[in-house]
Amino acid sequence: MDKFKKQRDTLIRKLSILEDINQTLSRSLNLKESFNAALNILFTRAKIKAGAVFLLDESDSLLRMEAHIGYDSPPDKVKYRLGEGLTGRIAQNKSPIVVPKVSKEPLFLNMMKGWNPRKDRELSFVGLPIISDYQLLGVLNVLLRYNPTRDLDTTLKFYKLVASALVQPIRLSNILLRERENLLNQKVRLDAQLKSEFNLNNIVGNSRSMQEVYEKVAQVARADTTVLIRGESGTGKELIAQAIHYNSLRSHKPFVRVNCGAIPETLIESEFFGHEKGAFTGAVKLKKGKFELADGGTIFLDEIGELSPMTQVKLLRVLQEQEFERVGGQETIRVDVRVIAATNADLEKLIEMGKFREDLYYRLNVFSIFLPPLRERKTDILLLADHFLLKYNRKHGKAIRRISTPAIDMLMRYHWPGNVRELENCMERAVLVCEDQVIHGYHLPPTLQTAESSNTTPRVSLQKAVENYEKDMIIDALKSTRGIVAKAARLLDSTERIINYKIKKYGIEVKRFKG
Repeated sequence: MDKFKKQRDTLIRKLSILEDINQTLSRSLNLKESFNAALNILFTRAKIKAGAVFLLDESDSLLRMEAHIGYDSPPDKVKYRLGEGLTGRIAQNKSPIVVPKVSKEPLFLNMMKGWNPRKDRELSFVGLPIISDYQLLGVLNVLLRYNPTRDLDTTLKFYKLVASALVQPIRLSNILLRERENLLNQKVRLDAQLKSEFNLNNIVGNSRSMQEVYEKVAQVARADTTVLIRGESGTGKELIAQAIHYNSLRSHKPFVRVNCGAIPETLIESEFFGHEKGAFTGAVKLKKGKFELADGGTIFLDEIGELSPMTQVKLLRVLQEQEFERVGGQETIRVDVRVIAATNADLEKLIEMGKFREDLYYRLNVFSIFLPPLRERKTDILLLADHFLLKYNRKHGKAIRRISTPAIDMLMRYHWPGNVRELENCMERAVLVCEDQVIHGYHLPPTLQTAESSNTTPRVSLQKAVENYEKDMIIDALKSTRGIVAKAARLLDSTERIINYKIKKYGIEVKRFKG
């Protein structure tokens, strides 16, 4: 009966140890930290003399120490080749090894100095492979004080369960490591792609005014100077801002864009600086602002002229001190951010009207770049059109080879109020509707098609056209009133006498509309 009770107590104790190990392994994604904690449980509760976990490095097929406990000297640099010593033999054969007396085993190399013959009369060794889906992940070794009555089969089964518990953390760590490597590789590829895409050589335009823009971008890109980009809507201000960032020393850090004109006044402070949990209704969790997200990189403030006076004050502080507080927070947050601002507004006029702070203007206008409108750089229109033709050929799987001469003339005559953005939209539409290899004038939007180019030149005088329009209006009114002239006159906001005069003048038969 006592023997049964002792076996039951031993089983309960071992199950409790396994439960603690499993809970410990699930608390952290750091393998070294988790395995050291698990070995500490074995050391204090299972009374092992020493223990170690080795992981297989697939790059060189070496078993490297990941965690250890109970050794006299730090064994961190200890490693085994496959087949070397007991640990290497376990890994090579993927099978456990139990040595009742290590003093009798020549393969026990004692590289980690876990056994001191002067202090320890004898030790037992238990080593097991850590395997998942027939794949070796590592090896678990423990040293136990020698006990001639110890049931080594039962001991081995217990440590097999311990080794099994180590499988999931290793697999998860390997998955996370691969994902991290993939993300890093992807980031490297994206960074290279962005640098290539926003290289100054890829910005289309060879006009004199654009050459001056390129020179300014090249001058300011590698400095941390605040830049103000000015120009009409659609001239490519964001493209220039990205070119500055991706050709700067901050290119590997974030580029964060904020459209100041698109954020409601009540939310703009939270968007800029973030908010603490519970700062206002709906703030269910902490949120980092755009400046915090851009730390180390560049923030692009588009449409800066749309900011309210209150926000301008807070922005000025960030530009001066590089620090702020989240909405509802007390902690001062410091950031290292380069600011590039852009606007199509006349800031000088806004200053005169009291709508834009003069001190903020001078803080932003350290280095100014002006982007000319497309109508002032006519020589770039055809270059841009060809560029967008190639771009949307690739995107939509088309094989359009050229733009016809009449279509080119239409592009060159148009005044492009929407600038480069409008030209890009125009060319994408043309590529979509074109079914052959040449873009003609009729493929372009109606806004570009003059009466001459579309063969709809008027054949009547202005006076005749007005008379025809007036006649049509009177006929429509008579149809609506079933030929009642007085009602038609009221409908047209005129008098019955004038309408009767016009009816007679245009030879309209009123009786056709009665009944």
